[in-house]
Amino acid sequence: MLLDDLLRLCAAAGAEAEVAHGAPVAADRWERAALVLVGDDRAAARRGHGQWPGRRDGVLLVGRDLDDHTIWERGVALGAEQVVHLPGDEPWLADRIADAVEGPERPALTVGVIGGRGGSGASTLACALAVTAARLGRRTTLIDGDPLGGGLDVLLGAEQDPGPRWPALACSQGRLSGAALEESLPRPHGVSLLSWDRAGAGMVRLPAEAMRAVIAAARRGGGVVVLDLPRAVDDAAAEALARLDLGLLVVPAELRALAAARQVVATSGALVADLRVVARESGSRGLVAEELARLLGLPLAGELPEDAGLPAAADRGEPPGADAGGMLGRFCASLLERALPTAEAVA
Repeated sequence: MLLDDLLRLCAAAGAEAEVAHGAPVAADRWERAALVLVGDDRAAARRGHGQWPGRRDGVLLVGRDLDDHTIWERGVALGAEQVVHLPGDEPWLADRIADAVEGPERPALTVGVIGGRGGSGASTLACALAVTAARLGRRTTLIDGDPLGGGLDVLLGAEQDPGPRWPALACSQGRLSGAALEESLPRPHGVSLLSWDRAGAGMVRLPAEAMRAVIAAARRGGGVVVLDLPRAVDDAAAEALARLDLGLLVVPAELRALAAARQVVATSGALVADLRVVARESGSRGLVAEELARLLGLPLAGELPEDAGLPAAADRGEPPGADAGGMLGRFCASLLERALPTAEAVA
């Protein structure tokens, strides 16, 4: 039945459906609904029985018969903004229902952090950016895109926190509710965290569809989304890289790291619309940050000094970026201030 399909789509989007059977719809119910879905069977039955309660935005006429061209006449009489045919238009309709539930939001600033070589500190910077954004009052989601990284929940001291990890979401497709995702995830230090676990993470293949669904859900909530991404590009990583507003390539300012980073720029970097270098200080004999960026052919996002206090902070259970006055915390706050829109923070 058409009603069963509509109820299923509403449930998947987290929408509470109010069904009006038989009798004419009361004007107040018609006006207060975030979205009105009218089955074509109901529209056909009302033909010749007067007008609908009133013209309004957000009315969709839903049918099944692609060969019934008279449905457009009923759509005009209804004042529908769109005529939808199932099952072909089901993905579009699912998105439209979810939009009505979650409301319009400015999409989140989406930042991806990639290591120019192994051990460059990309995961540390990703965590610090997320912790800093949350401290600044932004709704923040941190996504662990590297199944072989050991799990970002460890860096945030949240490995025992309840909530789903990637294996539970690896089969996600289509539309995920942003609110439902945020509510389900662990929330250490004010950050909604989707991490890999240690239970055979490397054996789980993450489809591009799952990465797409999760990023889209996180972005709809506004604020900041930070991704820690691997240097090797698989389908899921490619999907994430293509959806970044800003990519940060973390490169120690030394010749060997430069050689490795060039390979990353040629592969991962080719998928990022805006890729910039974060130069990590590497002693008195290292490259100058500006020279490193020039040799890589990328803009310089900033130079990150060595923070000698990080190991001690980790021993105390403090995540990277927790110290607002530390070098890492100040660096992240400055970078986010330049990258974020001037909209008000979301608590």
